[in-house]
Amino acid sequence: MKRRRDTGAHRRQYLSAALFSLFFLAGIGRAEQLVLEQALQIAFERSPTIQRARHGLAISRRNLQAQRAALKSRFGLRVTPYEFSKDRVFSELASEYNTQEQTHLGATFTIAQPLERTDGTLSLVQSLDWRRSSSNFAGGEQRQTYSNQLSLRYSQPLFTYNRTRWQLDRLELELENAQLSYALQQLEIESQVTQQFLDLYLKQRNVDIVRQELQNAIERYEIIASKVAAGITAREQLLQADLTRANARGSLERTQLEYANALDNFKMLLGLDLDLELELDANVRKELVQVDLEKALAQGLENRLELRQQDIAIENTRQQLIITDAENEFKGSLDLTFGLIGTDESIAHIYDDPTRNQRLAISFNFPLFDWGEKQHRIAAVQETIARSELSAAQERIRIKAEIRRAHRNLQSQKTRLEIAEKNVGNARQTYEINLERYRNGDLSSKDIADYQNQLSREQINEIGVLINYSLALLDLKIRTLYDFVRDEPVKNLVVDQETDR
Repeated sequence: MKRRRDTGAHRRQYLSAALFSLFFLAGIGRAEQLVLEQALQIAFERSPTIQRARHGLAISRRNLQAQRAALKSRFGLRVTPYEFSKDRVFSELASEYNTQEQTHLGATFTIAQPLERTDGTLSLVQSLDWRRSSSNFAGGEQRQTYSNQLSLRYSQPLFTYNRTRWQLDRLELELENAQLSYALQQLEIESQVTQQFLDLYLKQRNVDIVRQELQNAIERYEIIASKVAAGITAREQLLQADLTRANARGSLERTQLEYANALDNFKMLLGLDLDLELELDANVRKELVQVDLEKALAQGLENRLELRQQDIAIENTRQQLIITDAENEFKGSLDLTFGLIGTDESIAHIYDDPTRNQRLAISFNFPLFDWGEKQHRIAAVQETIARSELSAAQERIRIKAEIRRAHRNLQSQKTRLEIAEKNVGNARQTYEINLERYRNGDLSSKDIADYQNQLSREQINEIGVLINYSLALLDLKIRTLYDFVRDEPVKNLVVDQETDR
């Protein structure tokens, strides 16, 4: 998956979508129609699901930014404005107790620079202290002293892994995984919104058709009622027409109820107020596409984000192996200090006779015997790696199976669409022929109503099959991350990296 680093363009797109949502919501009260593209933009901004994914992405990004900020120079100031102590301690040299009293004021300024490449730390420390003390050994006389210490220190771990670099790599993988999860959530939202939008549009069309059926039933009832009143039609036909009218009214109420419930679910998916009035305008058109199965499989195995997530899981497990291998490890440390210390009763002469402060310390840790603990832990992690690799292989097989299934479904929907179109044509011709018979008085109102209902159902079925074909094409697009309509890879899954290098 390609990523852009032009965060400004992404922010402009984000702001544009947000402003669009505001303008759209302001205009809903004027019964403006909602098209699929608008629904998707609103869902990408307001959907609770996508908002949770966005929060997760922000958390991972902030953690990585914090870790990178920790690699910069750290400045610290520790101030002791006042410290007083009075103790009675035993002096082994004099073999007696001594009462000593001390007052201390001081400050320490530190600049510490972590080194990413070596995992060491370079520090510059400046300390200034003032002390006034008295002791029984000194006859209770009070003395004051100024001291200043300036030192350069370096601490370096030896014969172990670079913990600073490891932590940074772990957070980078965590952010990439969060970006992949966010992109997958976008795909899921696109699929859910498109499916519910088209399903809701189908229910909306069904309401219109059933309402027209009711209107036709009312008109036929009025025509038959006038004929019955004129004595040219039997009363049984009026009773049948009344029954047809009642059934049409009940069917309308049922379809309106289904539409209202589906509309509420759609609003919740988009994160909209349930009281908002929406009208859908779906441009459902016949758009047949020839899809080569081998090309679909190649694109899916190249583009699917889940495969990269499996790779990240394997990398994380291998990093865990590094940590496990470092338990009870042989390691060492190197500490260097070079500085100057000046002391005097007067601060003006503090460096008249300075003392060099030097320190070199090398230490090693030798693990001797751990009863096989490290060996077993490493073996457990290696088994985890093998399990992750197996999961990655199974994921590839699962993706191939999904694409094959989606391709077969697309071909099946194409055949069903051809059949539905033919059925609509036949039903329309049948209705027109029998409508002429009804006008000539050779057909009852019940029979013509059945023919009209048949035409209506076939029209609804054609729309439903066309919608199913569109959804099958979308499903194949999501399974392969390739747009076969435009014949190009999916380009809207671009997650910017707002991370400071």
